[in-house]
Amino acid sequence: MTIDTIEHAAKTPDQPQPWGELGLKADEYERIRELLGRRPTSAELAMYSVMWSEHCSYKSSKVHLRTFGELAQETSTGKLLAGIGENAGVVDIGQGYAVTFKVESHNHPSYVEPYQGAATGVGGIVRDILAMGARPIGVMDSLRFGPLEAADTQRVLPGVVAGVGGYGNCLGLPNIGGEVVFDPSYAGNPLVNALCVGVMRHEDLHLAHASGAGNKVILYGARTGGDGIGGVSVLASETFESEGPAKRPSVQVGDPFMEKLLIECTLELFAEGLVVGIQDLGGAGLSCATSELASAGDGGMHVVLDRVPLRDATLAPEEILMSESQERMMAVVEPAMVERFMRICEKWDVQADIVGEVNESGRLTIEWRGETVVDVPPRTVAHEGPVYQRPFARPAWQDTLQAAGPSTLARPSTGAELRSTLLRLIGSANLCSRAWITDQYDRYVLGNTVLAQPEDAGVLRVDPETGLGVALSTDANGRYAKLDPYLGAQLALAEAYRNVAVTGARPLAVTNCLNFGSPEDPAVMWQFAEAVRGLADGCRTLGTPVTGGNVSLYNQTGDTAILPTPVVGVLGVIDDVAGRVPSGFNTPGHIIYLLGDTDDEFGGSEWAHVVHGHLGGQPPAVRLDAERDLAELFYHAARDGLIAAAHDVSDGGLAQALSEAVLRHGVGARVWVPPELDPFVFLFSESTARAIVAVPHPEEVRFTGMCAARGVPHERIGVVDDADALDVQGQFTIGLDELRAAHEGTLPAAFGAD
Repeated sequence: MTIDTIEHAAKTPDQPQPWGELGLKADEYERIRELLGRRPTSAELAMYSVMWSEHCSYKSSKVHLRTFGELAQETSTGKLLAGIGENAGVVDIGQGYAVTFKVESHNHPSYVEPYQGAATGVGGIVRDILAMGARPIGVMDSLRFGPLEAADTQRVLPGVVAGVGGYGNCLGLPNIGGEVVFDPSYAGNPLVNALCVGVMRHEDLHLAHASGAGNKVILYGARTGGDGIGGVSVLASETFESEGPAKRPSVQVGDPFMEKLLIECTLELFAEGLVVGIQDLGGAGLSCATSELASAGDGGMHVVLDRVPLRDATLAPEEILMSESQERMMAVVEPAMVERFMRICEKWDVQADIVGEVNESGRLTIEWRGETVVDVPPRTVAHEGPVYQRPFARPAWQDTLQAAGPSTLARPSTGAELRSTLLRLIGSANLCSRAWITDQYDRYVLGNTVLAQPEDAGVLRVDPETGLGVALSTDANGRYAKLDPYLGAQLALAEAYRNVAVTGARPLAVTNCLNFGSPEDPAVMWQFAEAVRGLADGCRTLGTPVTGGNVSLYNQTGDTAILPTPVVGVLGVIDDVAGRVPSGFNTPGHIIYLLGDTDDEFGGSEWAHVVHGHLGGQPPAVRLDAERDLAELFYHAARDGLIAAAHDVSDGGLAQALSEAVLRHGVGARVWVPPELDPFVFLFSESTARAIVAVPHPEEVRFTGMCAARGVPHERIGVVDDADALDVQGQFTIGLDELRAAHEGTLPAAFGAD
């Protein structure tokens, strides 16, 4: 085999190269030639193609994402220890602890091979957290599929769920929450967004940089194979075609047991101070790790590709550089520390090989069989890829969509009709119980899970002595974002913020995964720009910095884009997890209060979607000041022990919240409709900044006084009782058995499970 060396490339400037097949545009290929002063070698072309892909370079989104960096400077108040640009954001939670968390997508791989696509999505985000110096302590997942009954959903969902559960369970990480949403727009393009959270002491923070000439570059973990060549870096940068073959490189194959060894090995290496810089190998594999480490350090590195341990000896150098084989890390180590580094890897049965050395050349050079096949300025690969000012414009159909509101839709008017509507909604695909899915995940491994699904947010204990903990929630509503992407992003933020707040935690920071269609469509790019602007403005109002995240574009099949889906994750801090507030009613006699204002708001609602198949109008109004006031109320009320349960009101309205609250522990409730509200609006409106609480009778005066002092609207609407029913007085009664059957039977019936 002729090796395409630097010398050979210089002598054969007109040799045809498959730049188009690798996802590069003609002008991008020409720019590479200009940067190098020659044509790239095949190995260099491979590196640029994966690193300049949409997934790795953010070339269509960078110009918009800069606003998050500016926002972080305004809102971090000294709590942000590492932010955008690092493997994951890191925030100070007090007592010398820091938490790192991030959410990322693995959408297209999960469609091609559901189990491995989802599993390796979990593995990748766990390594991002590990690379910051933290011990991973929990995961979450935000999933979206086509219609529940569709054949495509029947194929993809079980595999994705098995992959998420299989990998996380084998790692011994609790899965504490997330979402599962169904909509026709996700048919053929599911969304699999995985979140991981880790904890460390402040002094344990590690960053990805290669500094110190003479330091060794060590690749450790699994061997490199042919699985995932191009992988997510190319796969996530192209639209799936509705007909015919698409460019679908092989999906990575995960080994969670290898990853568990890698985690423990890496944490011991950190504990002994053996690592100068570190980078996980995820999207773009060695191409990413070598170029990012070099460009973020002293700027020079030499790598001998022959030293990379392979599972397939036939791999060409460009394939080795593009492979996204899992469970691999790259570390920069001082020469004096190499022997100890290797001993620790041997102890954990983790293969480790010195593959290169840091130098002061300012170049990344890679040799293969004694010949130089890569000689590039590393920043041009890792950080100076193309930046597009994609044209964007508000689509002509937006006005028509917003004008077609739900006001003309037939509403239930009798008690019997309201009862029937409630049963239909709580058994619908998006509101039914997720137990069939979440029961496949281990929620309590490690022993630090305090709250987990179906609670509003997951809560994890960080310090067993003081009770310090964190709460996490992810949320998004693609229908809201379709109606108004600016408000849709803020509504996702508001719901995740509220879900964290109702547990008694103080919301602190944000991560996001922005899932949209093709950036080459001006309408999609407008949705993206508006969502970023909305999220930034919302975070500014709430004082929660965006610490990092992920952009996933080209989520469409042919010309059909998914609903714009900005997934927002919020992390909060709880001083003592012993005082956390659960979501379910548990004690008869507690008083039920509805907090917040209820208006006639049904644009994008579950009622309009399920009952009428309708999408149009305006989404619910965003009330960020009210959300902040509500969060402050919950923080103080929980700390003072004034509330026994709290549940946010969101999708499906109050009726859904009440149903979930009574079913959680099998305790009933009597509720009455305030005289100023229409029963239908009272039960099914999706107005924001609202929650229900159960207040012990002796604390009622103190609680209502706290609400009044903080300006939080509050109304006594019922009482928890032991009647085994949800009784909306004057309208209808539903026994808990009937309610549970409607709520819990949908997913098992759809997937043939008992």
